[in-house]
Parts: sequence; C-alpha cells; structure tokens
Amino acid sequence: MVERWLGLVVSGGKIAAVEAEVPSEGPLVVQADLTWGLQKGDRPSAYCVMHRHIADYISENRIARVVVKASAISKSATLAHLEAAELRGVVLSAAASVAKTVALAKANVSRTFGERKADEYIADASFWGAEVTGANLRGGSREAAFMLLAARKSQ
Repeated sequence: MVERWLGLVVSGGKIAAVEAEVPSEGPLVVQADLTWGLQKGDRPSAYCVMHRHIADYISENRIARVVVKASAISKSATLAHLEAAELRGVVLSAAASVAKTVALAKANVSRTFGERKADEYIADASFWGAEVTGANLRGGSREAAFMLLAARKSQ
C-alpha cells in the first residue's frame, strides 16, 4: 500500500519539506517540495504558529509518517545551532501529535544506507533521476527526500 510521507530538515529558521507517496519499492512520487520559514519577531509565538502549521499540514494532507533529520553533534554550538535545535523540537512535537514520527541521524544513515555516504547520494543527480518522480525536487530539498528513502529502507 502506498502511503504519503513527509520528510523534514530544519536549518536555521527554515524547514525544507518534501511530501511524497512512498511505495514499498521503486521511486518516490514527490507531491510537494516546500520551504517554511519561521515568522519574524517573538520566537515563542513563532514556534506556536509553526507548530500549528505543521500539525495542520500533516492532518490536511493525510500524512501517514513524518521523517525528521535529527540533530547532529557540533564541536562549537553557536546560537544558530541552538535555535535550530529549538525549532527541530517544535517540528518533532507537532509531527508526533498527528502522525507516526521518526528522527533519523544523517551520520547513522551514512553508515547503513549503502556503499556511499549520505552526502554523496544527495549530490548525485543520476541517483535522483532513478529515485524520484512527480513534482520537481529542488537540489536543496534532496536531503529531506533522502530521509524518506532511508526510513523506507530501515523498515
């Protein structure tokens, strides 16, 4: 059975979102490639708005599973890293409130997906030509789509 999944990658104050139909094998069928930005101003209020937006999007689009790129260890935690981690927490909370949600670490995916590291797959245009169909997938959204492929493989 084909399900709709949503791959999310938080970077700074933005979220790359790829919605796709995910068959048990074969290419993903991309339905939407979106970017959601955190509104300006008071961060707690902006987090509340984003939480509602994500939960509503998942419900309205009947998303069965959400895959979020997990936080990574950084040798120097800057304010931007901490704020992105806060937003990632909001994203995980919103998604888990309405759908099955999993956080995948890119480092773990690099070790388990295949012969190459995740970044090598993400950069390989021929790989994407075989792995996705449907709506155009922007280069900056490949990481979110890759999270979907990795989650499907780990089932």
